[in-house]
Amino acid sequence: MALTPFFGRRSGSVFDPLSLDNAWDPFHNLRLWDPFEEYSSLGLTPSRQFAQDVAAVANTQVDWLETPDAHVFKVNLPGLRKEEIKVQVVDNNVLQISGARKKENVEQTDRWHRVERASGSFFRSFRLPAHAQVNDLKAQVENGVLTINVPKLPQPTSANVKSITIS
Repeated sequence: MALTPFFGRRSGSVFDPLSLDNAWDPFHNLRLWDPFEEYSSLGLTPSRQFAQDVAAVANTQVDWLETPDAHVFKVNLPGLRKEEIKVQVVDNNVLQISGARKKENVEQTDRWHRVERASGSFFRSFRLPAHAQVNDLKAQVENGVLTINVPKLPQPTSANVKSITIS
């Protein structure tokens, strides 16, 4: 049993103001915003490699922990060897982590049931605070987790303060 009034009329996908069927559907004429619409009209649609790179960056999770002595970054990079990862410090205050996940070779006789692991290059950067000591940075990979330890500069000790009496 339909709940729409019998006196409304429907005219296909065109909105008919006399049709009460459209009044019951608030999303009938809704047009969603497409961020790539202006590029597709110019023939500039994102490439498959761009989409893979976006997925690889989105799937590269980073934890940043600040301890009293250091800043510690932990990056999930399962399946990557240390030779495939690049860690750099640019301009003495930007930590850059990059690398690439390679696509597996597929034989013509293979039949994939599901592909969820992203392949492609990834790049993450972090602006380090002024008290980071980038010259003593240490990085290591263990069990698919890259750990980067950025020590802090020693805090200046409080200076001897002498009160002066104002006369």
